[in-house]
Amino acid sequence: MERAKVRIFEIIEKADTKDRASFIFDSMIIFLIVLNVTSIILESFSELYSVYTVHFRVFEIFSVMVFTIEYILRIWTSDILYKNENITRITAIKRYLLSPMAVIDLVAILPFYLPFIVRLDLRFLRMLRVTRFLRMFKFNRYSQSFSLIGKVLSNKKETLVATILITFFLVVMSSIMMFYAEGHVQEEAFPNIVLTFRWAIATLTTIGYGDVYPVTGIGKLLASVIALLGIGIVAIPTGIISTGFMEVLQKKEENEGNICLVVCPHCQNELNAAKHIDDKYEIVIKEK
Repeated sequence: MERAKVRIFEIIEKADTKDRASFIFDSMIIFLIVLNVTSIILESFSELYSVYTVHFRVFEIFSVMVFTIEYILRIWTSDILYKNENITRITAIKRYLLSPMAVIDLVAILPFYLPFIVRLDLRFLRMLRVTRFLRMFKFNRYSQSFSLIGKVLSNKKETLVATILITFFLVVMSSIMMFYAEGHVQEEAFPNIVLTFRWAIATLTTIGYGDVYPVTGIGKLLASVIALLGIGIVAIPTGIISTGFMEVLQKKEENEGNICLVVCPHCQNELNAAKHIDDKYEIVIKEK
């Protein structure tokens, strides 16, 4: 049973290039996720949904069953995932259940089961169907591109949070100033500071819908300054993320330029890693 458990863990985890079963499993899950996203898009066409309601429902049930089995298997093998951390099986399960990917997996399938557990208003149930799009984020487990994006955001999270806070304060200040500059002239366009947020966001992001705009001299001056500030504000997170991508890619290239060798601690001779991996030898990194 333990050997079967380890093998299942190897299959459901990200595929090894030499593990055909794992590769097939990953490919099938990715294909199913793509079909689910396509299904959500097609269901928005009332003509298609009315004709193929049963087909959409059957596909939804099949998808939920597959994702539920995958979720249960990941919980069952979670102790193997954290085997190097010397924690109990219960602790490993708890840690996995609280991990971001496990939460996404749960939220993606939970709305299907909720009506069987508690009675829900149909309007609320329709709202819960929106959570199905979270299945798209399961790509992160199988795609190197999504993993790279996640790593960049994680590395730059403090800087990005600081940028978001600065942007929020700028939106608040812009809304306050524009309300007092234009509120007494255009009461419908700028009725209060909260509703002025929309104008401030549209201007700072240089979108400028044109449905609401200042008419006073001071309002036009403020709008010009805010628009110019918006150019710099939008560019800051773009630059941070671009720098993060460059750093991650450069680090990846440096790691790929190294060779992992097993070295005898006594004579310092290089040994065959596959043959001596279970022996007490030192593993060192040497540059090519």
